[in-house]
Amino acid sequence: MNNYSIRKMQPEDRWEVAELICISTNFWYQVHGFPMVFAAGPQSTVFHFDTYHALEGSSGIVAVDTETRRIIGSCFQHDRPTHVSLGIMNVHPNHARRGVAGALLREIVELAGVKGKPVRLVSSAMNLDSYSLYNRAGFVTFAVYQDMTVRVPVDGFRESHEATARVRPATLSDLDAIVDLEREVSYIERPGDFRHFIENADGNWHVSVCEGLRDPFRLDGVLVSCLHPACNMIGPGAMRDSASAVALLQAELNVNAGRAPVFLLPVTECTLVRQAYAWGARNCELHFAQIRDGQHVRVNGIAMPTFMPESN
Repeated sequence: MNNYSIRKMQPEDRWEVAELICISTNFWYQVHGFPMVFAAGPQSTVFHFDTYHALEGSSGIVAVDTETRRIIGSCFQHDRPTHVSLGIMNVHPNHARRGVAGALLREIVELAGVKGKPVRLVSSAMNLDSYSLYNRAGFVTFAVYQDMTVRVPVDGFRESHEATARVRPATLSDLDAIVDLEREVSYIERPGDFRHFIENADGNWHVSVCEGLRDPFRLDGVLVSCLHPACNMIGPGAMRDSASAVALLQAELNVNAGRAPVFLLPVTECTLVRQAYAWGARNCELHFAQIRDGQHVRVNGIAMPTFMPESN
């Protein structure tokens, strides 16, 4: 007997889930010789709960211990038009080896199966336990990303690149073109996500687009920044070519002037990676993009995922 049950996340779970994310993540990194990721405590990780309950199609599930009624595991999911994404998963270290992560994963896989959609995720290459969990469940790696970080000068990066003049802040009038772009590049759709980022009701997001070289109504790229201190990341993004990718990355780095955001670059995109090194970026981790029950995945351009909110 596992002596726990799985149920849908509720509003009253907000702080308990935030504390679980904080404890579980910090514990894993410290055990493996790294500093805490969430040094500010649950006051920072409550951002995860709030974001997944604000994005269209997002929700969460929790594992609850039968005896104590405490939440011992949590996972977010994101039901998008083309697929279901698996968000951040956490299990309390005191409740390891009880099969909690596997139970949460099965629940989301089954829900996706009912909808007839593949499940996609982005997971750390350093965490072999999680990789094994997903791999055993039928997930296949289709892309590798190097996590990079750079301290952006307070006045930003000022050099001009091939597509710099075509980059501007996104507006809601760009939404249809953004959806079309990502469908052509990554074969996925998430209009609700991009609407949320552009509207930016909580003040945590910024979006830039790169207008088409020959047709400004056909975008060549889009890139988002998360400005929240608990998850200062650049992405998600989709670009048709390296020129638009370089220009957009510089634009979003400059939005983060004086900070050190993290961004995920495809290991195969040499031009983009070399430019990041030229700005002084360093590698800090690797991530795998994985899919279950999906056709062979290819990218017709450049995709830059994130892991909060998850995207690939």
